[in-house]
Parts: sequence; structure tokens; C-alpha cells
Amino acid sequence: MAKFEVKKGKLHIDGKKVLRGWESFNGWYWFATEKVCEQTSVINGKPMKDTVWFGFVQGLEEEWGNFSEAEIKSLGPRVWEIPEKNLPYSGRRKQATKKVRERDAV
Repeated sequence: MAKFEVKKGKLHIDGKKVLRGWESFNGWYWFATEKVCEQTSVINGKPMKDTVWFGFVQGLEEEWGNFSEAEIKSLGPRVWEIPEKNLPYSGRRKQATKKVRERDAV
């Protein structure tokens, strides 16, 4: 399980500073921690400018890996970029749920 922390108002996951993030209506999150490269990708049969990021993804599973910004954007209004000021409060936090349960058990 990844560790989410806020340091000096910025979100960090497993000690890596989050540079950008995206959220979707189906509850998926993409957190970019490192820019891998810029390239041209073919999305839906059309070439598009793309940035490949390394980061943490919360989808059906949680994992670290590379993902394509153009592919995320191709999902249209179902996905949006998280404003930088909201990043510290974004993502699914299992630790917070555990603390609430412990508090309510007392």
C-alpha cells in the first residue's frame, strides 16, 4: 500500500513529489511524479503530441508505472486534471479509513 503524505503543501506518494494528477468519474487516479519523455503517439488512429509520465495509478489495482497523458486526454470529459491546490486531498486513502474506524470504535 502506497504512503500518501503532504509536505510543505505538496502531495508525496512513497516519498516522491506529485507533479500533476488526473481523476476520472469511475474513480481512477493518475499521479505523475516524473516526466519520462515527449513523443508523438497514435491515439484513436490519429497522431497526437504526448507526454509519457512515470507515477502512481489507482485503478482496479494500485501500481507504479508509465502512462500516457494523450491517452488520458482521449477519454474526454470523463477525466479531468486535478488542480495543483487540490492534489494534497486527492486519491483513495486507505489509511484515513482505518483511522476513522479506530476512532469510531472507541
